[in-house]
Amino acid sequence: MTNEAATAQAVQAAEAAPEPEPLPHGLGVSLPAADARAKTEGTFPYAADLWAEGLLWAAVLRSPHPHARIVSIDTSHAREMPGVRAVVTHEDVPGDPLHGRGPADRPVFASEVVRHHGEPIAAVAADHPDTARMAAAAVIVEYEVLDPVTDPEQAFEAEPLHPDGNLIRHIPLRHGDPDAAGDVVVEGLYRIGRQDPAPIGAEAGLAVPRPDGGVELYLASTDPHGDRDTAAAAFGLAPDRVKVVVTGVPGATADREDRSFQLPLGLLALKTGFPVKLAATREESFLGHTHRHPTLLRYRHHADAEGRLVKVEAQILLDAGAYADTSSEALAAAVAFACGPYVVPNAFIEGWAVRTNNPPSGHVRGEGAMQVCAAYEAQMDKLAKKLGVDPAELRLRNVMATGDVLPTGQTVTCPAPVEELLEAVRDFPLPPLPKDTPEDEWLLPGGPEGAGEPGAVRRGVGYGLGMVHMLGAEGADEVSTATVRVQGGVATVLCAAVESGQGFSTLARQIVQETLGIDEVHVVPVDTDQPPAGPGCRGRHTWVSGGAVERAAKMVRTQLLQPLAHKFGMSTELLQITDGKITSYDGVLSTTVTEAMDGKELWATAQCRPHPTEPLDASGQGDAFVGMAFCAIRAVVDVDIELGSVRVVELAVAQDVGRVLNPAQLAARIEAGVTQGLGAALTENLRTPRGLVRHPDLTGYALPTALDAPDIHIVKLVEERDVVAPFGAKAVSAVPVVTSPAAIASAVRAATGRPVNRLPIRPQAAVVTTGG
Repeated sequence: MTNEAATAQAVQAAEAAPEPEPLPHGLGVSLPAADARAKTEGTFPYAADLWAEGLLWAAVLRSPHPHARIVSIDTSHAREMPGVRAVVTHEDVPGDPLHGRGPADRPVFASEVVRHHGEPIAAVAADHPDTARMAAAAVIVEYEVLDPVTDPEQAFEAEPLHPDGNLIRHIPLRHGDPDAAGDVVVEGLYRIGRQDPAPIGAEAGLAVPRPDGGVELYLASTDPHGDRDTAAAAFGLAPDRVKVVVTGVPGATADREDRSFQLPLGLLALKTGFPVKLAATREESFLGHTHRHPTLLRYRHHADAEGRLVKVEAQILLDAGAYADTSSEALAAAVAFACGPYVVPNAFIEGWAVRTNNPPSGHVRGEGAMQVCAAYEAQMDKLAKKLGVDPAELRLRNVMATGDVLPTGQTVTCPAPVEELLEAVRDFPLPPLPKDTPEDEWLLPGGPEGAGEPGAVRRGVGYGLGMVHMLGAEGADEVSTATVRVQGGVATVLCAAVESGQGFSTLARQIVQETLGIDEVHVVPVDTDQPPAGPGCRGRHTWVSGGAVERAAKMVRTQLLQPLAHKFGMSTELLQITDGKITSYDGVLSTTVTEAMDGKELWATAQCRPHPTEPLDASGQGDAFVGMAFCAIRAVVDVDIELGSVRVVELAVAQDVGRVLNPAQLAARIEAGVTQGLGAALTENLRTPRGLVRHPDLTGYALPTALDAPDIHIVKLVEERDVVAPFGAKAVSAVPVVTSPAAIASAVRAATGRPVNRLPIRPQAAVVTTGG
């Protein structure tokens, strides 16, 4: 065949081939993330990858003691080392020496007293990272070591660790009749460990001084405007002279880029006049950022003879560590949700958050709600056992629904399909029992070479029901701003909502595609020159930032359609945009979006602010939350009752999601949340004997791996739209984190008959002795 004939044949084949299917777009489809390929191939730029001409390297000297008085700091040896450009301490902070995500109670550098292991004392900038670390080690600090207060119960009577005292907040919740009593009473004492967010990428950043005396911070921040304002106050600069540029975020299940990294970095850049980079080691990461609040909980549940709850009494003590951070918010969630998604006519809850000399606690996904969920679900198991009732049936007799009232007095106005969720996981088929054959030994607890005798393995089935609040609470002003621009058939979204893995950038593209029928949508990288969108937590960006993008896109849609509607004498409501085409209800008008644009640029800016909330009053009463989300999980576990090893076989999940906006993304978020909860249940606990962080690395701190991950079945997604939420969608990441530890502990109780009152579950708690 000649080349000409072959070419002609290829052309004929191409003409005969069917048109390729258009890529799916808009809400409700699994649109892939725009940066998925770059992240998969390892070419996506994170803060640790950044570089600048004349770059210096930073290192931070941290306290080796949890509690000590600083007698003196001698930086002379460090300053004299070749290659060292600057050393900064508390004396070099030109602005506010204190900062904090809650009260400003945390120093940039400790000056007189060290309050926790790893507290920053000084920072160094040098030509080489090794030089910076050696110079930091050369700073001589004379300490007067003090006895640390590490037991939160002792904090009430101990000498004040901080000028603001040891008590951060006390919430006494009073609801109903204090004299109410049930026919059956069960009590329990529970302890929840210190879970670390353990992001895949440790903290890193680059600070670049500006000609105007300001500074630019390149960080994986999840709250860029909050971080900018804090930095500006510490640097003694106006906010407009500090710019935060958000780089790629390598994992964020808590606040990213703790300010104990950011502030020394910026100070060194301002002092040297050169770009300065800091890339934390894993040990520094563990010492520097906040963790989940360790919690002590005492519970007493009253129920009638049928198992219906009559009263719940509880005491909840949160260990905030050395500084307040977000402990007040975590305590509010813990107290408000202390009874769980159950109808409880009488509730009396005492909650405290106190300072200790342990590492600081702060925002970690599901804070407050996760700790109480483990406790109240253990109480429900105890009630079921005492009454001789199936645990799932007991829960069904008590579940709340829309219209019920929380112990805070707030009416649940959002969809609350708790009964439907629990029935879905209860009725899902159970997995088959393991076979006692050598080739299947890896299925047994302990894994290959680690399992005991198959005859020692017991299977257990347990349940967990969890709930979380969405957005901020207690009067927090939740607002976000977004701008949508359209020109030449391409849409651009400007919104300072950080893409931290929750999928906001993809959601923003889907919203614009749905509203304007434009396939090509770009989301501009985030920096603080854009209007604020707030921190990325508790589903904020799906709700308020997604809502702002939707409103701006609808305003552009109106600008686009109004001329056509006027020309044809009809309302814009009678026009629709589908697959890039504008059509009228009667078919008279049919044109493309590109033709209607006619070369114009259209843009609009909009805000989204949900309805206001109010602080809890002196009795713990008030409409404190914008909305809530619910989850039910059934856990199936195998326990070696001789060794105490636990293998989670399966987790069946049913969740209240409002509306599925991106199916693949939603499933990934639920599975990730469940797995994070698995770690809290079985392996993750940052140990701090006498306030010292022990084994601050990923060898000593045991994260679950792919070998630990069970089969996760999402058996039901209830799409009952929340009418006050944009698109009717709810946050999905936090509530499975809250629920899965409680479900796993419930299953271990069922397998062993042991109480299991501590998370993570230690092997000795799952061992059944002879006759036990």
